[in-house]
Amino acid sequence: MSSILIKESLIGGATQDLLIVDNRIDKIGTDLLPIDEDTIILDGRDKAVVPGLCNGHTHCAMTLFRGYGDDLPLQTWLEDYIWPVEAHMTEEDIYVGALLGCVEMIQSGTTCFLDMYTAPEATARAVLETGIRANLSYTLFDRGDAERAQLDRDNCYRYEQLFAELPERIGWSVGPHAIYTVSGDQLHFAKEFAEEHEIPIHLHLSETEREVKDCIAEHGTTPVRYLEQIDALSPRCIMAHSLWLDDEELDILARHGCTLVHNPASNMKLASGGRFRYEEMKERGIPVAIGTDGCSSSNDLDMYIAMRMASLLGKVWRYDPTAVCATDIYRSATEVGYAMLGLKGGRIEEGYLADLCLIDLQAPSMVPCHNLTSNLVYAGSSTIVSTTIVDGAILMRDREIVGMERIIEMARRTAHDLLHRKG
Repeated sequence: MSSILIKESLIGGATQDLLIVDNRIDKIGTDLLPIDEDTIILDGRDKAVVPGLCNGHTHCAMTLFRGYGDDLPLQTWLEDYIWPVEAHMTEEDIYVGALLGCVEMIQSGTTCFLDMYTAPEATARAVLETGIRANLSYTLFDRGDAERAQLDRDNCYRYEQLFAELPERIGWSVGPHAIYTVSGDQLHFAKEFAEEHEIPIHLHLSETEREVKDCIAEHGTTPVRYLEQIDALSPRCIMAHSLWLDDEELDILARHGCTLVHNPASNMKLASGGRFRYEEMKERGIPVAIGTDGCSSSNDLDMYIAMRMASLLGKVWRYDPTAVCATDIYRSATEVGYAMLGLKGGRIEEGYLADLCLIDLQAPSMVPCHNLTSNLVYAGSSTIVSTTIVDGAILMRDREIVGMERIIEMARRTAHDLLHRKG
């Protein structure tokens, strides 16, 4: 039995201790004692214990593309830059890129992430090695090709067996890329497979106006209505971006119990759209998580920056400073993200997963601390995170991550070699 005792930290507005036993928060109170001589004791003075953040949508291995293909339209960026390079990626490349992404997230207070990428077994290696929690999607990408569709289906069953052998902190999901890259039959298969194996469905939805117009031209209706027509919607659906939605589509998504993920940085950088309808989703009871997207389109995996962008962007297009408040956004980035993956986490509460961080209250951006949540959302960044704990294990302590320098050097070499191979 492993245990960690955090002494005299700010928890829920009061100075308290927190005891972790195995991978759960066991007790919160004052004057708590170690359970045995092996208990690790952390000094929590001038620190706050907060939930770890859940990155609700990313492509972890795309750290290798940071700064590559910037300032381009989305389709040009995808078709002329990203996909041609990805065609040259090996599983080792993906593993190294994912290693870099994992340590970047650990350093910036993210304890769990939902990923979509090819070769999820390579990303799983990085997750296993770094200790972070993740749900990894196998990407379906058939484009109407029957042979590729069958290969993807066969791989789904293969990954079901592979991930069953991994630790519980590494889950998986089926990831139909988007309605324009996955056939209707395959989208319906994804729903049936997810229900059969009790896993999430992870896809991009209504990211751009062009996607909506193309869907109308091809199917005679909008993406959400199309998905409902082919019986592809379910409470297991986690939809990334979801910018171009009308009221009826929001009603449909609410009726089917879908979760949406706001990715403000990439939405703005790729000019996909700025009007994510957070308040309308909230009114309908639609859960909303926050994501960074991949580093090729957002350039970083810092969820503190993503939270701030989400809140500020939600205010400015409405001309309403009360909209998309810090409390709601913080819950989206923590508890909602964990809940959509079926995990009891994202809260500092007894019985919850020990996925948490110590925040340095002496960091200049945290002073003064009139309201901790407001500080975290509007002033936070990776620099305020002192210690990161996932599944009851310390992954970063006093800003130190074991082996980080080696990973950074590996990633630098790998990115250079990949682009050289692509020519």
